[in-house]
Amino acid sequence: MGGDHGPSVVLEGAELARIRFPETRFLLMGREAEIAPVLARLPKLAACSRIVHTDDVVLGSDKPSQALRRSRTSSMGMAIQAVKDGEAQAAMSAGNTGALMAMAKFVLRTHDGIDRPALVTMLPTARSESVMLDLGANTECSAENLVQFAVMGAAFARAVLGLDKPTVALLNVGVEDLKGTDDLKAAATRLREVDLPMNFVGFTEGDKIGAGDVDVIVTDGFTGNIALKTAEGTAKLITGLLRAAFEQSIWTKLGYLIARTGLRALRDHLDPNNHNGAVFLGLNGLVVKSHGSANAQGVAAAICLAYDLINDDIGRRIAHDLGNFRSAPAVSAEDV
Repeated sequence: MGGDHGPSVVLEGAELARIRFPETRFLLMGREAEIAPVLARLPKLAACSRIVHTDDVVLGSDKPSQALRRSRTSSMGMAIQAVKDGEAQAAMSAGNTGALMAMAKFVLRTHDGIDRPALVTMLPTARSESVMLDLGANTECSAENLVQFAVMGAAFARAVLGLDKPTVALLNVGVEDLKGTDDLKAAATRLREVDLPMNFVGFTEGDKIGAGDVDVIVTDGFTGNIALKTAEGTAKLITGLLRAAFEQSIWTKLGYLIARTGLRALRDHLDPNNHNGAVFLGLNGLVVKSHGSANAQGVAAAICLAYDLINDDIGRRIAHDLGNFRSAPAVSAEDV
């Protein structure tokens, strides 16, 4: 029921995901009177779906505390509860991010050894895609939080990107060991000492994110959210400037006709709908957040991401890696 476009786009996205993964089954939480007419136009999706009616819907203007009080009755809360109860293996929502985070953490709780869940997504890069976390769930993070994010991010990259030993770096104001906050330096010290299926390469800077030299970029949620929004805004700026440049004259329009295959490939690579889906890592259950403005293709991408993470058993991967580094002594900022 959330997002900018309501049930129609969500269901069209579910239909695209069903075509890719025909064995998928859907629980559709929300107002039946709005869902049923759209579902009737998608008979194959209807055959593998069940509507769970509720009139209570979390609005984009609702505060997390308000939404949390309605976690048992709202469509968002019921979707998360279905994961906890084992009725569903993942929940996907395009609704209020703060409310989704609050309810997911309250209902599902965190893995043993994880202090805070982190919001992770994939970013388009010059090489392919990179993983970045945290993107806004935690505005302030300790060294131990950053270490936990790195472990979870590496497990996510192995599952989604198919990498045996992803490279991991901490986002910093420089790559030199002496730069950055005490917590960043403490986290780097810990990550260099722990033997895990990842290759910790130290620090990276913001201008290196798009290069794709690092598979997993780890930062606090305040910095990560700003970096993500800046990257999305830059992508829109580039595509807008290109469109305006090619519309200036008949010669530039001719140039577009010559270059359009490459330009369409660039547009598709930068299109956020092709990389849609952020995951709350560290919870005892899988919750995926879709962009509120996502189109059907974007919603399908978020659902397919959930499918891939279920098949790769991301929770088990994270728990296994956490177990491997718990025996190493924790590092605080005072140790650096």
